[in-house]
Amino acid sequence: MSTTEPTTSAEREDRVLERIDKFRQRRPRLLDEVVTLAHGAGGKSSAALVDAVFVEAFRNEELEQLGDAAALTMPSGERLAFSTDSYVVQPLRFPGGSIGHLAVHGTVNDLAVSGARPRWLSAAFVIEEGFPIAELREIVADMSEAAVLSGVQIVTGDTKVVGKGAADGVYISTAGVGVIPEGRRLSADLVRAGDKVLLSGTIGAHGMAVMLARGDLAIEADIASDTAPVNSLVETLLDAAPSTRWMRDATRGGVGTVCNELAHACQLAVIVDEQSLPIEPQVLGACDMLGIDPLYVANEGKFVAIVAADEADAAVAAMRSHPRGADATVVGEILAEPPGIVALRTSFGGSRIVDMLVGDPLPRIC
Repeated sequence: MSTTEPTTSAEREDRVLERIDKFRQRRPRLLDEVVTLAHGAGGKSSAALVDAVFVEAFRNEELEQLGDAAALTMPSGERLAFSTDSYVVQPLRFPGGSIGHLAVHGTVNDLAVSGARPRWLSAAFVIEEGFPIAELREIVADMSEAAVLSGVQIVTGDTKVVGKGAADGVYISTAGVGVIPEGRRLSADLVRAGDKVLLSGTIGAHGMAVMLARGDLAIEADIASDTAPVNSLVETLLDAAPSTRWMRDATRGGVGTVCNELAHACQLAVIVDEQSLPIEPQVLGACDMLGIDPLYVANEGKFVAIVAADEADAAVAAMRSHPRGADATVVGEILAEPPGIVALRTSFGGSRIVDMLVGDPLPRIC
């Protein structure tokens, strides 16, 4: 036997984890010659596309942070967060919301989890020729309602019309600006071993609601999207846990992908307890029937937060006192080893690695 060959189960496990870590640290490689739906799923393919095409072309310090919003310092010293997003969901209306609600909530939430207080939004519409004006009015009314609920104003915008068949009804892009309070900073480099992983509520409802609303599956379930603004809930959390390290809203790619992004950024281990994950029974049932892991299903009104261990109980209690945080809970912890890995402690007493999302099980859900 070679002297370099591992001889114990612990040594063999360490060797496997070392190989996995080396593989995961590789820079994403874009091997595709055309864009596929997987490139919009928020997982490995998305990361490769963004890194090889957009970051490579536009490279700058703010962009390379790859956060939900860019944190910008004005000449006056005031700090702003700036975010943008596009919405191509199909169908345009689904249980619990519409593309109009998503277009506001999505950008508001990206600003909020970046530590900002959202203030202003822009809205741009690409409308297909023949789209009913009455339906457009309803979508715009949904956006107005969502803006009022979120405490933001839509202050500028643009409209384009394309020929019939050149779009799928209507696409909406929103950009948002928020003010970051003095002294507030959220970053992966603040995360430490021993910190707790919090979820603001149940997961998977949005992706499943949209999927079932398409009517392509012979599944009936009472599932509504969780689309909602989280900015007031974020403020409640930060008041109770001022040492909060990092936050991210778990949209495309779900909680599993968000945790992988964090583990890669901070080079610590994110350990999630399967039994602690808050999942509504009907959502879990639909995921089981479709063979989809709820950890990868998109949410539009939930976020992951990393808080100091001594503030975790206060954070959960404060969030549960908020109307949108009733199901908030601690779902895991940050460990020093193995670095850069996300692992799930299963209900059977074992564990498994949760990798970055591959492919796109639920296209066009936002």
